[in-house]
Amino acid sequence: MSTKTDKIDRLAELTAQTETATGHSLWYEAFRRLRSSKMAIIGAGIIALFVLIAVIGPWIAPYSPTAQLWRGEVVPARSVFVGPRAENWFGLDHLARDEFSRMLVGARQTLLVGVVATLLGFTIGCLIGIASGAASTLGGRAGRRIDSVIMRFIDMLLALPSLLLAVSVAAVLGQSLTTVMIAVGVVQIPIFARLLRGSMLAQGGSDYVLASRALGVRKRRIVLGHIVPNSLSPVIVQATLSLATAIIEAAALSYLGLGNPDAAVPEWGVMLAQAQGFFDSAPMLAVYPSVGIIITALGFTLLGEAMREALDPKLRS
Repeated sequence: MSTKTDKIDRLAELTAQTETATGHSLWYEAFRRLRSSKMAIIGAGIIALFVLIAVIGPWIAPYSPTAQLWRGEVVPARSVFVGPRAENWFGLDHLARDEFSRMLVGARQTLLVGVVATLLGFTIGCLIGIASGAASTLGGRAGRRIDSVIMRFIDMLLALPSLLLAVSVAAVLGQSLTTVMIAVGVVQIPIFARLLRGSMLAQGGSDYVLASRALGVRKRRIVLGHIVPNSLSPVIVQATLSLATAIIEAAALSYLGLGNPDAAVPEWGVMLAQAQGFFDSAPMLAVYPSVGIIITALGFTLLGEAMREALDPKLRS
């Protein structure tokens, strides 16, 4: 848990520097470095391709993802499957459905789960982080006590393995696609909360905060109008990285049978679970969704790591 919290606190410290030696803002300099970063370009390219497929996939899919048009050609009991061919680029699954069409349509479900789960964790986590950071920065002794109580609860959540926490939440709420979104979102909440709180503490001693307090500006306006906007940089970076984690964890929950109860609806994690029983006779049915999950997560990870390095003064050349 200490390694996880150390990484979060280190990322939060980056907002302490809001202007570089050249006089440009931190985000301007970071964007300038991102444009020349091969890692960022590759990551952004993968993400753009994934989003494009998720958006237009249902319209360009050659067949319905639920249509069993070649039922007589596939006999799972006899290990008879149809591999890639001209009319079925990725072959047929165990129910004689076009695997390529299911991959295209399943990309939308995978993206939807990842984005909604991350937005849920981001929103609730930021609200908790703002409350904790504001209490510690401007709340005096009582505020610091409130901050301490909130952070100990957050540390307890961070101490739990993320997948174990997600499985526990999903098992309590029951099997559904909404459950997967909530479970993965809950895992992200303590990360965003601690990160934003640490970033706000880094900004709390800035000159503009001291000047605002000296001028008698209300604490609420200082927090919401000045500290929070200047503390969001590392949180945005973490949101990019969290999308990769959310996609992997959502696929894991679907693989464990905690996702959408309608197995006919294509989703990469569900497709991977369905292919498990036919791995010996048709291993490619498991390879396609696995590669899709890995490449998509890689894209978000590459872009997020590139953004982290661009913001970190210790990693700049």
